[in-house]
This record gives sequence, C-alpha cells and structure tokens, in this order.
Amino acid sequence: MPDVFVHPQGLNESTQVGAGTRIWAFAHVMKNAVIGERCNIGEGAFIEGGAVLGNYVTVKNGVCVWDRVTIEDYVFLGPHATFTNDKIPRSHPDYRTAPDDWLPIRIGEGATIGANATIVCGHTLGPWCFVGAGAVVTRDVPAHALVVGNPARQIGWLCRCGRRLPASLHCACDLAYRETPDGLASTG
Repeated sequence: MPDVFVHPQGLNESTQVGAGTRIWAFAHVMKNAVIGERCNIGEGAFIEGGAVLGNYVTVKNGVCVWDRVTIEDYVFLGPHATFTNDKIPRSHPDYRTAPDDWLPIRIGEGATIGANATIVCGHTLGPWCFVGAGAVVTRDVPAHALVVGNPARQIGWLCRCGRRLPASLHCACDLAYRETPDGLASTG
C-alpha cells in the first residue's frame, strides 16, 4: 500500500487502510480491519479484524480496538483506552459466547476517549462527546456530553472546540447549541 506508512516493527495485514495512515512500532492491524485515511495508529496498538476506523482517527499507544467496534471520523483514543465486545467473557469452551452474540460499540464523530477509559460493549457514544481519563462507560453517552468516573456520569457539555459550555450553551468560539433528545445540536 504505497500511501500507508508501516514502521519496520509494525504489522499490517489489512488491505483496507486509507492513504496517509501511519502504523507505528509494535502496532498490529489484522486482516479485515478497515482503517480510514490519515489515521495514526500508535505503538503497541491492536486493531482486530472486523473493527472499523473512520478518517483522521488517532489511536494512542496500547489501545486495542476489537471486532464490532466502529470509530467514526476525527475520534481521539487516549493511551490504553479499553473497549470490550463480549458481555459474558468465558474461556471454557462450554460457556464461551459466539461472535454473533458479541455487542457492538459505536463512537461518534469527533469524540475523545481519555487515557485508561473503559467502554463496555453495547453502547453508543455520541458525536463530540468527551470521556474523561479512567472513566468506565456503562451506558450510552449523548452528543457533546462530558462524562467522568466509575460508572461514568455526565458533569457538563462541551463545544466541538473542546471548551466546557456555560449554561447558555454559547461557546467563546461563537458556536451555540440547543438540547435535543440525543444530546446537543449546533444552532450555528
């Protein structure tokens, strides 16, 4: 793949990696993983077959993205962020769940997942949300929500630019928002 950089100690087995993507040392992208354009896959990251990453996704060191996890464009995954795909993981062959029983995760455009955060399978994180470092997400996160803690709970709203929004939902960068059933929506 001529427009993809793979570090000499990185491993890319996928034929579906977009132009300008960089895969660093000790990172492993498996066959059937889909990676968009201009992504940055950090050292020691693992992208399993069946995982989908959009364009301009940053995957910091030590992140594992499993089958049934979909990451939309412009998402930032902090160091050692963790995803799951099996609600009842068992190693014993009599009790293992089949891949068809695994639950998906969807991370919306522009979202940020902080270092060491854990996202439990079966949930959707809305566009431009922010999951604080070390948070454990056990339910859906609305668009533009700021969540922290274990279990993660919402403590505010964030603008696309990353600033915390005041009660007026008007940001210093001149973007304004209104509340919707799915979180916040821009009013221009």
